[in-house]
Amino acid sequence: MPVVQGALASPPMVQRRPGVMIWPQMPLSRSRQITLPMRHIEAAIAQAQPRAEGALDLRVKHRDGRSAIDRFRASGAYKALFPRSALGVQAIVLNTGGGVTGGDRFALTGHVGVDAHLTLTTQAAERAYRAARGWGRVDSAITVEAGATLHWLPQELILYDGCALHRRLRVDLADGASVLLVEPVIFGRVAMGERLTQARFRDDIAVYRAGRPVYRDALRLEGDLSRSALRRAILNGAGAMACLVYAAPDAPAHLDGLRALLPDTAGASLLAPDLLVMRLVASDGFALRASLLPVLDRLSRDTLPVSWRL
Repeated sequence: MPVVQGALASPPMVQRRPGVMIWPQMPLSRSRQITLPMRHIEAAIAQAQPRAEGALDLRVKHRDGRSAIDRFRASGAYKALFPRSALGVQAIVLNTGGGVTGGDRFALTGHVGVDAHLTLTTQAAERAYRAARGWGRVDSAITVEAGATLHWLPQELILYDGCALHRRLRVDLADGASVLLVEPVIFGRVAMGERLTQARFRDDIAVYRAGRPVYRDALRLEGDLSRSALRRAILNGAGAMACLVYAAPDAPAHLDGLRALLPDTAGASLLAPDLLVMRLVASDGFALRASLLPVLDRLSRDTLPVSWRL
């Protein structure tokens, strides 16, 4: 059995050989020996390491000609700030855990009421750190009612070597609802010489309209990403990427203007009369953001959160 804290009140112990403790003040013939299963103790300590958990639930409604918070609840490492905004409710989500690693669990749920407007963003880039065991999980689900608008605009996710992250995002749109969402990802910081020789990343994005799936994207990257990223069909040597979805009645009107803003490493298409999708790869995070900002300004009508420009 492991030595418990209460045993510290006894006379000092001496370790004669690994895993055996002896109280020398007692006669040798009466000395007590306790065999400690050290490997089991180390495993228990590792398993008991504190993991970050967070949950956030936010409901927004339209009242007296403007959007307002209907209900808000946050727990654990998830927090939110609400800066003043001329266009609806703006929420800046904070992860006070400092990042995501194996065993972490985060969940965000939201509801945008009829004719309301909600913008969700993050204070800074999220980080997926090395995971000793297990996956870090981030699950988000938001419902957008008729006439309402959701802007899902998190800043970049930075993947570190050894990370294991699984994200899931689901947006349920009613008929007449709109969404602008972007998910930028950086595969290690180029300026720091970081390479992802062993990493696991799963990213699932689903958009539904009136209960019908209109967009599904499932990304699976595992192993030596620094090598697989060189493949032409994956990243062609790029160090960052972004996926953007714009579902709104005026989506066709933005297609030509969007294409004029994009570099050669990006493309935009209409998948449906009200659904515009864009993909972008870039050499690093700086180049990625430089290409994203004019696109987001256009689609958000110059209401991009201030945290994106700090």
